[in-house]
Amino acid sequence: MTTRKYFGTDGVRGHVGGPVINAEFALRLGYAAGRVLAQQPALHGRPMVLIGKDTRISGYMLESALEAGLAAAGVDSLLAGPMPTPAIAYLTRALRLSAGIVISASHNPYEDNGIKFFSERGMKLPDEIEARIEAVLDEPLGCEPSARLGRARRFTDAAGRYIEFCKSSFPNALDLNGLRVVVDAAHGAAYHIAPDVFRELGATVIAVGCQPNGMNINDGVGATHPEAIAAAVREHKADLGISLDGDADRLVMADASGRTYNGDELLYAIVRERQTQGPVAGVVGTLMTNFAFERRMGELGIPFTRAAVGDRYVLEAMLERGWLLGGEGSGHLICLDNHTTGDGIIAALQVLAAMRRAGKSLQDLLADLTLYPQKLVNVPLDPEIDWRTHAGLQAALSEVQDELGNRGRALIRASGTEPKLRLMVEADDEALAERCVNRLVESLA
Repeated sequence: MTTRKYFGTDGVRGHVGGPVINAEFALRLGYAAGRVLAQQPALHGRPMVLIGKDTRISGYMLESALEAGLAAAGVDSLLAGPMPTPAIAYLTRALRLSAGIVISASHNPYEDNGIKFFSERGMKLPDEIEARIEAVLDEPLGCEPSARLGRARRFTDAAGRYIEFCKSSFPNALDLNGLRVVVDAAHGAAYHIAPDVFRELGATVIAVGCQPNGMNINDGVGATHPEAIAAAVREHKADLGISLDGDADRLVMADASGRTYNGDELLYAIVRERQTQGPVAGVVGTLMTNFAFERRMGELGIPFTRAAVGDRYVLEAMLERGWLLGGEGSGHLICLDNHTTGDGIIAALQVLAAMRRAGKSLQDLLADLTLYPQKLVNVPLDPEIDWRTHAGLQAALSEVQDELGNRGRALIRASGTEPKLRLMVEADDEALAERCVNRLVESLA
């Protein structure tokens, strides 16, 4: 992986008003990206970039600054307003644009925001392009002559186009008639899209988390708070719950009892459905994917590999191998036969298609997969400390690995989006996993 100064695993992200998520930096980032994009061939005669955002109040400020920076570099902007991250990926590709920009911090609270880019193919920018943008960021801000400045206009049909695209991923021979579904959009970017997708396919939809006010995104709702969808399904006596995060690229689902299902389980449902249609070449997970999933892939004769944590790395591994399915336990699920990036709505439709084809509930569909208990603790990471050489942590890790033996595994990694250290232990016994992860946490005290 190329070392990046500003870009993390998912673009630039941070606290609003901090060193990178502010109006000045967004202006310079827009200009730098515009400079790089202006060097690429453009179908429309001059570069044009699609800009979308989630529902955070800071999105207005960042959108305006990015638009100004792009215009100064001679690049046109198409403003989509609040739209899911995967919608920007799709529309960038469908409209043959030079790039797409998403203003979102995904599952983070509203005080944070971020900026990430999609290439003209609807995929995350390659590391080398990000490096070129970062190089221009360190140069003085400039401005093209008036005759070559970029223009901006609103894209009023973005939501309708994306809704139709999502529906097209669901088999024509199937429908959702008779299904009562709760859809939780986390007060985020899919608030005006997700309910309509499932409703137009025949489901009776109860919409929750669909009243954004700029400051309530991910606040007690959405995929990062699965207890909310569980409670809503029970309250409304629904058959199913579909829960997205703030930018709608993550998915959690709940069955009629309120039992929730994570990304590993939902990916398994999709893989099993694909296997009924023909051979599955292979599946990509991450270092965090539950060992039970890997074991079941082996039993089914399906190759499996682990990528670094982050959907960009899952996608890279899929493209390297020519595989179509991959994902993370957090709910980022990629079906390359439907879309170029992880998409919570489309992933939910693939799970629903599996249920409809099999004539089974979600619980019955996943009856042959039992995940190992996983214990994950996030510990604030002091930038002055190198956890790889921390004597106490390394000693505790060695002890934990000895105790686990072949009954589980331990994983330590730094977050790519937050200043935190992620400690994970999974084992065939929950008490064993709990005891081991606590030992790792205590070693850092």
